[in-house]
Amino acid sequence: MSTTHPQVTTAAASRSRRRGRRRVSPAGAPTLWFAAPALAIYALIVIYPSLGGAYYAFTDWSGIGAHKWIGLENFKTLFTDDQSFGSLVNTIKLTVFIVIVQNAIELMLALGVHTMIKSRYVLRTAFFAPAVLSPVVIAFLWKYMFNPQPDAGLNAMLGFFGLDFLQQNWLGDPSVALWAVGLTVVWQYAGYSMVIFLAALQGIPKDLEEAAELDGAGRWQRFRHIVLPLIAPAMTINLTLSTIGGLKLFDQVFAITGGGPGYSTETLSTLIYKQAFVFGQYGYSTAVALVLAILVSALALVQMRYLQSREVTY
Repeated sequence: MSTTHPQVTTAAASRSRRRGRRRVSPAGAPTLWFAAPALAIYALIVIYPSLGGAYYAFTDWSGIGAHKWIGLENFKTLFTDDQSFGSLVNTIKLTVFIVIVQNAIELMLALGVHTMIKSRYVLRTAFFAPAVLSPVVIAFLWKYMFNPQPDAGLNAMLGFFGLDFLQQNWLGDPSVALWAVGLTVVWQYAGYSMVIFLAALQGIPKDLEEAAELDGAGRWQRFRHIVLPLIAPAMTINLTLSTIGGLKLFDQVFAITGGGPGYSTETLSTLIYKQAFVFGQYGYSTAVALVLAILVSALALVQMRYLQSREVTY
């Protein structure tokens, strides 16, 4: 019978444990080497272009050849040129419209399909369906719906219900075109946000509402003091997503109006595209893009911090 020296066995076990610890240690150098290729690709694709774009925002680069450092001239142009500043105003108006109208409609839809009506599953599918379609497809669909003829599209529908006074030249009237684009966005994404609200509503314990009802609380009081505070996390998500989406909106605007009539629906995103690929002003385009990135980041961060501070737990 063979025997093994206890000291040899103990030393071998100790070395095995040390090797095992080195292999599984999350802070070990071998583990970092596995992340190095992904970090290198991320730096090449994201970080380097972002820093390059930030640099070109302070130049007069035309996309080809040499460029000259001009400091803050591009940013001055953005805030002093009527067309450029108008695109900033249009972006903010459109975002406010989308955030308010979309979240109000989607909350009502969520409350409606949260009831025990027999068709609730069919309605959930119907309301959510537009969200899975391409924004460009939706844009061209609504471009037809906004036909100015009284016997076509949305105008024909309004005339059928006796609402002729609401018929408009939806995309030809500068005072209406921006809100027509906003209506398209709301119609497409209301169902998407409805699902988020619906998930929050289904997570509310029924005991709370039943207890409040027994205490004499009416439907509005239960909604205000129980339902609304408990769906605050979903409200934070939806408000933040709709704010970011509204600020960077491009597809629907470009496909429906192209920024027209005139510049009445021009947004920062369409301005970036035109300045870069139509007029060849890449330096100015990157300056506008940098302002848009800062605007989106700042508003989203402030909004999220504020809304999260008002959330309650149960």
